[in-house]
Amino acid sequence: MYFWNKFSSPLYNVDVGIGQGSALSPILSALYISLIFYILENHLKNLKIPISIFSFIDNSLFISQHKSISVSNVNLFCSYNIVSTLLTKFGLVVEYRKTEVFYFSRSQENFNLPSLDLIPLGGFVLLPKDTWWYLSFFFDWKLLFRQHIDFYSNKAISTIKYMKMLGNLTRGLNSLQKNGFIDVVYCP
Repeated sequence: MYFWNKFSSPLYNVDVGIGQGSALSPILSALYISLIFYILENHLKNLKIPISIFSFIDNSLFISQHKSISVSNVNLFCSYNIVSTLLTKFGLVVEYRKTEVFYFSRSQENFNLPSLDLIPLGGFVLLPKDTWWYLSFFFDWKLLFRQHIDFYSNKAISTIKYMKMLGNLTRGLNSLQKNGFIDVVYCP
């Protein structure tokens, strides 16, 4: 059944769905989720909770900026409570095992990172991560890209090392191409 203002459609059986890989899937997802974010932003604005939200299909990012990490944690806790309640009312499920907390700091020395306790909301205690991976980028708490560069340079080096195995395949590289490529590119 579909509702639009005062109009309601007759009851229909829907036995087919749209797969995650379909071109229509992100459009329908955005239409469905946009109302939730609209309501969420109004709640946060009315409660004066300074949270920024980024969303990419079914991945969302809540950002709290404050000089005090404990104030940021309170803001995150409140906003998480609101969004999880909204999602439940809309028939969606929060995957707590995919929920993460990460802190950025301008501080030059290491600092003790507090956990975010979501047990009162039906979740669990989130321990802060040292490295955060989002949309194929790695971030550390100082926003340095060392972890990102290390990961992708190691991936490139291991790919080049295994070129010898590819050269042994039926349609792989011949020995001259294989040895020349590895000698030129890979310098331990």
